Formats: sequence, C-alpha cells, structure tokens
Amino acid sequence: MVSAPSGTGKSTLCNNLNQTPDFTYSVSCTTRVARPGEEDGVDYRFLKEEDFERRLADGDFLEYARVHEKYYYGTLRSDVLEHLDAGTDVLLDIDVQGARQIRASADPVIRDALVDVFIMPPTLDELERRLRKRGTESEAEIQTRLASARKEMPSWREYKYTVLSGSMEEDLIKFRAIMRAERYISRRLSFQSVDF
Repeated sequence: MVSAPSGTGKSTLCNNLNQTPDFTYSVSCTTRVARPGEEDGVDYRFLKEEDFERRLADGDFLEYARVHEKYYYGTLRSDVLEHLDAGTDVLLDIDVQGARQIRASADPVIRDALVDVFIMPPTLDELERRLRKRGTESEAEIQTRLASARKEMPSWREYKYTVLSGSMEEDLIKFRAIMRAERYISRRLSFQSVDF
C-alpha cells in the first residue's frame, strides 16, 4: 500500500512497478472525470456517484474516501482478495484515510499481507513545482491539493516505511528494496517441499 500527497510521484511510481510481473496493480474506483489519456479499467474504474454509493452500501469496498471534498475513491475488496488468494502481491495506491481503514481491517488475509509505504515530498515548494509541471489541475485545484498535503504529511509516522522522494529512479530503487526485504519475512515464506 503506497500513500503520498498528490503530486509526489506516487502514481508514476505505481505505474512503473505495474510494468513488472511481480505486482498486480489494484485499479481503484473513482467518481472523478477521467483526465486526458486515462483509460477506464486501466488507470481507474470511473463510476457515477450513485453507482459508487450503491457499491459502498453493499460493502464492496475494502476502503474508500471522499478526497479533496469532491470525489470518491475506493478499492474493491474482491479484487484484492482474489490476487492475494492466488499468491500475488497487490499494489495499492491509497490515500491516508483509506490506509487507516485497511490497517483496521478485520480480515486476517489483508492484515498479514499489508506493507504500507508513505512517499514524502522533499518540501512543499517542490511538491508545488511538481503539481504545476503536470499541468493537469487548475490553480484552485493546486491550492486544494497543497492544503491536503499539509494535512496528510504528518501521517507518515503511521506507516511502516517512509521514502523521502527524490528522482523517480531513486524512489523506485528504495521501494524495491523494501519489497525485497518484506518478501523474506519468515511468516511470508513457505517451504512445503523441503524436508526438515
């Protein structure tokens, strides 16, 4: 599970990791409109607000949040459990609200599989520079995202790991080091074919 303030590079990191066979990227649902180049079912599942709220009432979401006081985002429980049951690592791009919900999950499969990583922007000025460089948000949206970042950044202490964001290559190397270590935790290993 990866969390970070908007503009830190979390989505780019997740997209790079998704290009490798050792992760399955969990495609989140959202009620926001697709940005240019985004594809339904690949980047997000774009739902109408009433569809999202119906699925929420049915208990379909592992986590959900209303982000920037505008849009719903959520992760379907069935998608995550299907991949975990098959022994595949699932990569979740989750905000801090959703991360708290996942950490509080009563499902032992979810709790045992959880590795949470917070990507911290180097400074708020750098975060603003990255947001402006994207060119996908209005000035009002940039200011909303910066205000949200100020609220989210102190949450880094809730995560098992924190990566201070540098270049995309540096962030990828740091994240892969974390995952390599996590895959060797004894409780995650199975030596059924070894005779002791």
